[in-house]
Amino acid sequence: MSTFSNTSTGDKPADPYTQKNSEEPSLKEKAEDLFAFIDKTKFSMLTTQTAKSDLLVSRAMALAAKEGNGFDLLFHTNTESGKTDDLATHSSVNVAFITPSGEWASVSGHATVETDRSVVKKHYSPGLKAWIGDLGDGVHDGGPDDPRIGVIRVRASTVSYAVSKKSVIGGFVELAKGVATGEAPNVNKLRYISEEEIKQWKAQ
Repeated sequence: MSTFSNTSTGDKPADPYTQKNSEEPSLKEKAEDLFAFIDKTKFSMLTTQTAKSDLLVSRAMALAAKEGNGFDLLFHTNTESGKTDDLATHSSVNVAFITPSGEWASVSGHATVETDRSVVKKHYSPGLKAWIGDLGDGVHDGGPDDPRIGVIRVRASTVSYAVSKKSVIGGFVELAKGVATGEAPNVNKLRYISEEEIKQWKAQ
């Protein structure tokens, strides 16, 4: 498999940060730490491929719920918006979460738009009315029966994430040490969850 390289570092790691921070704990620990981070962060960017080109577009989305033992991410949507056109053409998506402190998660998978009223009502929030709007026709009122309200379900295929293993002060100390010595700081839990691991977790 070809890879991009711009130099040779001999027998020394070209990416010491990744080498130093990568972890491979149990699947249980990886999954639970990921879910705790997602629940804490809640807001994400959903990236889709536009329906009429090969360009990508990202939109801010608030997590409505998790299903599938945590690996199905659900978001409310207006079914008449551009993102549903994108998903009807290209189901591959990425959901990215990030905090001001630099912790992040990248969830790659496939999305579907669900309009079943029982699913919508299960996760409905009154705050949706402000985003959807009331058209005054008795049908499109922003309520749980408004046919414009749907749910985007993202079924995760793979996940990469980095969450802090140190306090804010500890992280600054480690970073300062790295600046002074040139040694990569050991500050994050850098982890990967494979498609096979997600299947295994969801089957429990």
